[in-house]
Amino acid sequence: MDDASGVAGSMDVIHVTNRGQGPPIGFRSGRFGRVAFAALIYSSMAALLEPLPPASPDIRDLRMYSASQLEPLLEEELREWQEALDWDFTRSADLVRRFVDLRALNGAALLNHNQAVSGYCYYVYEEHKGLVGDIYIRPAFRTSENELLLLETAVRDMIAAPFVSRIESQLMLSPMYPLYSLPYSEYVSAFERDFMMADLSAARDLPLHQLSGTVRLDNWADYHQEAAALLIEEAYHTHIDSSINDQYRTVTGARRFLYNIINYPGCGVFAPPASLVAVNSFGVLAGLSLASIVNDRTGHITQICVGPQFRGTGLGYELMRRSLLRLLHAGCRRVSLTVTSSNKDAIRLYRRMGFKKVRQFHAYVWHGWR
Repeated sequence: MDDASGVAGSMDVIHVTNRGQGPPIGFRSGRFGRVAFAALIYSSMAALLEPLPPASPDIRDLRMYSASQLEPLLEEELREWQEALDWDFTRSADLVRRFVDLRALNGAALLNHNQAVSGYCYYVYEEHKGLVGDIYIRPAFRTSENELLLLETAVRDMIAAPFVSRIESQLMLSPMYPLYSLPYSEYVSAFERDFMMADLSAARDLPLHQLSGTVRLDNWADYHQEAAALLIEEAYHTHIDSSINDQYRTVTGARRFLYNIINYPGCGVFAPPASLVAVNSFGVLAGLSLASIVNDRTGHITQICVGPQFRGTGLGYELMRRSLLRLLHAGCRRVSLTVTSSNKDAIRLYRRMGFKKVRQFHAYVWHGWR
């Protein structure tokens, strides 16, 4: 596979047509040239007897298009998020519309035979890292080949950016592809993730877990952000999730993670009333549970973690139990979360609290090419 050239984010049309009426350029005149050209014509006529292969899709730079040209696609994506995940994708779609109209969103558009946009992907940069933000193709044009073509275009452009040394992707609506089929497969790792849901009416029956006197629970407040970043970096040290999202590895990265989930709609609208922290007797954060609203009847647990010294004490259970009750009181009927499939302890806790796996997807990480 050839390396991409040019600046990151630039994409050329990848199909080639030949509409010439005479011999192809480079054919010599004379007897040999005439014989060769006649053979070409003969084989072309014979090929007409065979069914024509489907036309190759066009890939164009997403910045060539307006939000209005993506509107039918975005409307279908909104419906799929609602039907598959009980998730209101409206705010995320509005951000896509905004940045597409500003011609400021790096990505690719997939064109169908009528040259209408039938799919898109976009990606963003975060210092040394590239993030695949979304890939969506309208059902009528959705194939593995088309989706992998969009993914390859995005990964190729990010790898070509000289400052990028890592690429991450978590696409909950996408199929789980085998590693060998992925672009730049020699650099990619895959991690299975579960999307789980629970009926919040059962939260009323979850028993209270009495915490030790050394810990008290408190409502989330903005001033907790710095302490929460310190806790996340400590809690995820050597954890599998720090291999999926490298923001967990440093306090600086954890600050950025918290800023994103509080201020952007990728994980829903942040819900401070349903978010809590646990504080130990020295005033240090020992655990937290952060929640969001993903539609008018569904909540989402965006983060749940406890410090290493409090694992196995029931603190994580009690933090989540109270978040679930607060989501229920806010009018939510269901709640979702995502968890890495190999995190068996967490999955056992979630099942005990009524969660069931409804979907599985892959988190992909590319690194090691430089």
